[in-house]
Order: sequence, then structure tokens, then C-alpha cells
Amino acid sequence: MCQGDRRVKYDFMKNELRKQISNEIAALEREYIAASDEVLALRVTSLKEFIDAGNILLYYSVKREPDTHNIAKAAFSMGKKVAYPYCYRGGVMEARIVNGLHELQPSMLGIPAPPETAPLVEPDRLDFILVPALTYDRAGYRIGYGGGYYDRYLHEISAFTAGLGRERLLWDKLPNEPHDVAVKCLITEKEVSFCP
Repeated sequence: MCQGDRRVKYDFMKNELRKQISNEIAALEREYIAASDEVLALRVTSLKEFIDAGNILLYYSVKREPDTHNIAKAAFSMGKKVAYPYCYRGGVMEARIVNGLHELQPSMLGIPAPPETAPLVEPDRLDFILVPALTYDRAGYRIGYGGGYYDRYLHEISAFTAGLGRERLLWDKLPNEPHDVAVKCLITEKEVSFCP
């Protein structure tokens, strides 16, 4: 099988997984989501790597994603520099600092983002990054949303990366390729695990 054929098969497999996982997310009870969000926020904000971080990159959670807004509020109250992704066409992403959630505005992806004029944080200046995903496996690999923004960005950084995963959605092993980057730490309602 040539590399092009492998790539098509891999992309098809990931797209099928996205559909399956999206259906599982839609079936989660509101009570479970609320309880899960509360524990996840406490676990992140208690993490030594989060507490020690000066510059952090968060994502703005939407719909049924693990909630990041209370994590952001804690970060602002701790005096951290909090950045959010600013995305350009073609899968290019930057980290731009805001002083509060009120500064975020609708972006081309429909997700609130900093204005393009917000101060830029170079990837090598980031200490902590929360990485979004539909789900993770126990080794820290993820199924993302298919845009490739984080896949490209994470290759540039040495920051501590963490993923929020709901225990009910966690996989033992997801398909991955050599260019995929696992997070360094996976946080679920049950535990914080550092990935190999």
C-alpha cells in the first residue's frame, strides 16, 4: 500500500471516529456533563504545572466540550497571562493574550477568539497549553476536529500540554501517525495521568 493510500484510509478512519464520538457526546446526560466539568476544572487549577505557569494558552469551550471558562477565570485571578488561539486560513494558529473573556469576539471558525490586534505570545514563551479534542486515549493521543490547527502548532512548542477528557469517552488506543503529538498529561474526572 502506498503512502497516499494509507493517508486516505487513515483520514477515513478518523472521520468515522469523529462521527461515532460526536454521537456519544450528544448522548451524555446534562447532569454528568455538569459534574464532570466541575471536577475537571478543579483538577486543572490544582495541577502544579498550571499553578507554576506564567503564560498559558486555553481554548474557548463550546457546546458540550469540557468547560474551560472557570479555568480561565481562575487563571486571570492568579495573575497569569492568558492567551487564546487566533486562527488564519490554511491551518495557521497564533496565541494572543486577553485580559478577560469579555475581550473575545466571534471568529471565522465561529468560536470566540482574541482580536487580531491582541498581543502575540510566541510558542516558545508558553508554559502551559490546554489542548481541545473530541476525545483522548490513555497515551494522550486525541481525535480533534479535523482542522489541523493544533497538530501544526504543537510541533513548534515545548510547553507542558494537557488534555481534558471525559472518562466515559476515553479510549484505550486511538489511531495515530508519526506526525501526531500526544499531550503530556491527560485529565479526567477520575485521575490525572502523565503520558509516556
